[in-house]
Amino acid sequence: MQAVVKTHHIEIKARGSLPRKIIKFFQNEYGSDFKILNETSESEFLDVTESNWYKKTKKVMNPGDYLRIYRENNQISQAKLGSLLQGFSRQNVSEMEKGKRGISKETAKKLAKIFDKPVDKFL
Repeated sequence: MQAVVKTHHIEIKARGSLPRKIIKFFQNEYGSDFKILNETSESEFLDVTESNWYKKTKKVMNPGDYLRIYRENNQISQAKLGSLLQGFSRQNVSEMEKGKRGISKETAKKLAKIFDKPVDKFL
């Protein structure tokens, strides 16, 4: 048995045979946010990389899209990224993200190092 609680602030996962007392506590504490999944329920989850949505989205992604996503996920402004790239302006970063300016191999190597991602994401 797998018990899962997901709320805005907490996620608890417990596996194995849970005592009824603990199950009751979670039901009282979390109400409808508390779910008990059977062992077979895990197989119902799909690896997102295997979904049609992911495959379609990946086909239309370009290096600028990856650059913007990684930059935003790391909460780095375009200006800050420009300075990390040593001499790029905010406008240059913006144009790379929009696909109006290409990303050179040297810049791709720097981006890969900054974001700890494969170089090919930026080429």
